[in-house]
Amino acid sequence: MYRWCTDEVEPHDRFDYWREVRAKGLFGVTAELERERRADFVGEFSLRKLGGAGFVELKASPYTVERSKADIGYAPGDSICVYQQLGDGGWFGGLRGGDFAIPNGSFATSHTDLPYRTVPLGTAGFHLRILKVPVGGIPGQDKRMRGLAPKTFTDSTLAPLLNSCFADLGETAADDASAETTTLVQALAHLALIERGIVGPGSRRGQAALRTARLSLARRLIAQDLRNPDLTPTMVADQLGVSVRHLHMLFEMAEKSFSQTVTDERLKQSRRLMREAPERLIADVAAACGFESLATYYRVFNAAYGMAPGDFRAQTSEGADRRG
Repeated sequence: MYRWCTDEVEPHDRFDYWREVRAKGLFGVTAELERERRADFVGEFSLRKLGGAGFVELKASPYTVERSKADIGYAPGDSICVYQQLGDGGWFGGLRGGDFAIPNGSFATSHTDLPYRTVPLGTAGFHLRILKVPVGGIPGQDKRMRGLAPKTFTDSTLAPLLNSCFADLGETAADDASAETTTLVQALAHLALIERGIVGPGSRRGQAALRTARLSLARRLIAQDLRNPDLTPTMVADQLGVSVRHLHMLFEMAEKSFSQTVTDERLKQSRRLMREAPERLIADVAAACGFESLATYYRVFNAAYGMAPGDFRAQTSEGADRRG
């Protein structure tokens, strides 16, 4: 992982360093800010290589960004970018399709080698994630990929899928080139191409991307509702907008079934709770994780880990005491 923050540079040099190293050198854009405001500039970013793509998270004070023809000639990228806006929102201009704003929580996509200008809409500045997927690494080449000027996603059904996939990537270790991470990157790229009309949602690649993203979201929906002992496939399928049969088919492509995933997540959560609050009653932990009874919790925990919950908690406490 490459990570950088303006705290590493003297205040009067921060923006100049950011402009030359971060903007021009690393991302091939021109950054501009009034000279009288540069002393107050702060920014940080990280860059990770994941599944053949670059995954960037950036926070910075307000300034203007331009990707000009000269910038493109200096640093061509030939990649599809998928943006997740996390801050106050941003404005894009200088585009063939007209100017537009991207609000907080929204997504946009573009090809790296088309000119644009952008500024944050709020005083908080930039906060966004960017996934840059080289066109050459996207199966099913289509010349229209290189004509994608920046544009927001308008299909609201894709937003929760994109959000879940971005969250998964955000939790992935740097330099992860595993098959699962590569599949996730490809799914995000193809979701963007579905939005732009280049990949059909019913095509083989479109269906594969939707399956990957729906499985990601299904897992997150499970994790959010573990406390409910009546968590069922029907509940999750309804939130996903798919049939129960389709939900089970999603988990067929994973290592564990729906019920195994629910049990595994409940056990992981119970271990976290016992580590974080060792004084908490085991019965409370079991209930907080959605186990229908204390007896069921003991049976399932022992089958998974070869010990009772109390023994696990005692080992965890002894380890903490030794470290202390």
